[in-house]
Amino acid sequence: MKKAFITGINGQDGSYLTEHLLNSGYEVAGLVRRSSVSENQTYRINHLEDKIKTYYGDLIDKSSITNALKDFKPNLIFNLAAQSHVRLSFDMPAFTTQVNAIGALNVFDSVKEICPDARVYQASSSEMFGSSVDDDNFQRETTPMTPVSPYGCSKLYAYSIARNFRKAYGLFISNGILFNHESPRRGTNFVTAKVIKGALNIKKGYTDKLEMGNLDSYRDWGHSSDYTKAMIKLLNYENPEDIVISTGKAYSVRELCEVVFNELGLDYKDHIVINERFFRPQELSYLQGDSSKGRKMLNWEPEFTFKTLLSDMIKHFEKE
Repeated sequence: MKKAFITGINGQDGSYLTEHLLNSGYEVAGLVRRSSVSENQTYRINHLEDKIKTYYGDLIDKSSITNALKDFKPNLIFNLAAQSHVRLSFDMPAFTTQVNAIGALNVFDSVKEICPDARVYQASSSEMFGSSVDDDNFQRETTPMTPVSPYGCSKLYAYSIARNFRKAYGLFISNGILFNHESPRRGTNFVTAKVIKGALNIKKGYTDKLEMGNLDSYRDWGHSSDYTKAMIKLLNYENPEDIVISTGKAYSVRELCEVVFNELGLDYKDHIVINERFFRPQELSYLQGDSSKGRKMLNWEPEFTFKTLLSDMIKHFEKE
């Protein structure tokens, strides 16, 4: 039986990835960063607890990674753990860098020492492109990377050191450059979940307004379940590769609000209030990924569209 190890197994992506791996016959284990509120830290994977093994650890603590890899001896390793909120990275740049950059280095160094034959997936991000867009309004593997946030900068370091370890030490490390991806398991401090929960609260009469930041930012939004399937395909590909995973279609936050409110029988213009405190110190206005390389190479296509993604999230949050 193949064995897969996931850092950040209790996150949005980690939970979907675990389900897909178990369905494919893998034995799965993962690293969980301990929270003082233990009831909440594993809620995304509680339904899988009798099928997986978890280790307490932290990417900043290399020994916890090393000990887990020594004990579990995985064939595949998915480094998904991160400080993943772009806006918060401006408030906590040093912490973001420690976790996302040095943390990734700790993972690769531990793999080199403990299980150099394992295949490693590094969760890279479209935020690495920053303000750089090709002439056809797409970002792809060859687009220059000019990140505009501490989060993007930290992810660019991890992406670069992954490529360095691949070439310098012969490790099998692939970078999946994922564009924005959401799901019913998305944290409520991310814009898709914030808009949906806010609109539902308005529909239920709990409030009448929803405070938002920049409505004119464009993002390429996909579904986490689709993208985690691509991660598995990438690590099972014959060679290590760096590929973009995206839907290829960008929508503005304004369009996001319009679709969500319309589905609930509301007009977003009657309820959205702009609050400048939600603006980033440096805004990233446009992300749209060209995933043609990955689609062809991996024989992968997303199943969810922008609207079916939002419908899936709305149906879930309506039950809460």
